[in-house]
Amino acid sequence: MKTKNLSIKIVIALVLGITVGSICNIYAHSNFVTSIDKYAFNVVGQIFLNLIFMLVVPVVFVSIVLGVVGVGDPKLLGGIGAKTLAFFLSTTAIAICIGIALALIFKPGAGHSDLLNSKDVTKYQQTLNKQNEGQDSAAKQTFDQTLINLFPKNPLQAMSEGNMLQIITFAIFIGVGIIMVGSKAQVVHRFFEQFNEVLMYIITMIMNLFAPIGTFGLVAHAFTGAGFGAIKQLGLYFVLVLAALVIHFFIVYGTAVKVLGKHSPLAFFKGFLPAITLGFSASSSNAALPVSMNCTKKMGVRPEIASFVQPLGATINMDGTAIMQGVATIFIAQISGAHLSILQLITVVVIAVVASIGTAGVPGVGLIMLAMVLNAVGLNPAAIGIILGIDRLLDMTRTSVNITGDAACALIISKAEDKKIENAQVQHAHS
Repeated sequence: MKTKNLSIKIVIALVLGITVGSICNIYAHSNFVTSIDKYAFNVVGQIFLNLIFMLVVPVVFVSIVLGVVGVGDPKLLGGIGAKTLAFFLSTTAIAICIGIALALIFKPGAGHSDLLNSKDVTKYQQTLNKQNEGQDSAAKQTFDQTLINLFPKNPLQAMSEGNMLQIITFAIFIGVGIIMVGSKAQVVHRFFEQFNEVLMYIITMIMNLFAPIGTFGLVAHAFTGAGFGAIKQLGLYFVLVLAALVIHFFIVYGTAVKVLGKHSPLAFFKGFLPAITLGFSASSSNAALPVSMNCTKKMGVRPEIASFVQPLGATINMDGTAIMQGVATIFIAQISGAHLSILQLITVVVIAVVASIGTAGVPGVGLIMLAMVLNAVGLNPAAIGIILGIDRLLDMTRTSVNITGDAACALIISKAEDKKIENAQVQHAHS
């Protein structure tokens, strides 16, 4: 009952945040409204976000270690990893294809070539120029560097920087080490279990005490800054991205949960609602991770599966972002008067899917990935400036889609493992 009441409170806070923020956006020029936004909405929202981010690294590290130990057999862990990766890459490819298909059918950029002359394009070009001067630009990272960066040379530095792939790699080694050492590592194993209990208690406390007001602050601040004004000019683009997200959310994930997971989609979405609302307000897969893992475990997902699959998904599964990239690429091609060939469209799909691996689950990262995609097909990345005005609103929605995909994968793999155990028990009983 407590979880149900919390979900209702968060949804109410979400609606109030959208309403109040949209009203404040109308009077955004007022010093009074600016002060409320800066010192009330933003402060409350950021404090809540900091409290959640405070737990992300320890939760991911401890959860992965316990997940690996829970699986027990390193070979079985490799099988689960392969299934997880296959699910993530498949759904990401489906997502971007949905986005591209809708954009090709409804042509959101037709007749809007004048947008290329806007000051937003010039401003974003200057931003890109500054980024290109740096040596650590995410867009410059090559495939070999991505592989090398999977392995941390300093685990503590990886934790302090929030480098999720390196944290996951280190945690897997610790987990395998605990398995191989066996009973000698019992104290270490018990420590991680007890530490996990403490973290789960802190998450529950933060959610019960701060989630509704924090959600209100984050959403009110986002809508005060963005509002719905920018949607007027880019209305069809906005609607198509939302439509693709809805299709992927309910049809692709719903079907996968029903067919592959043998679970009620309605019960799944209802049980995952607290994480969906947090993902929407925070615009960060990483920020929502502690809550999303808690939700799936309450739905009966095996803890070791949730602890392995969802942190990995927060790093490499970006279905919502892929949808945005598909629609945005076609939109920018249309306003540029460019006609993308079949080969170029395939390139968009491949680049977007590959680029999603190793991308941080933080707000705005989808734009960096989009710049890579546009460069790959010969379009000007500066055109991203056109969609910046409404991207904050879409970013909130696609984050909810991203984390829901992680949860669906965890549920499906958990059910599959349960089935394997049942079959093994039946065979053992007959023998």
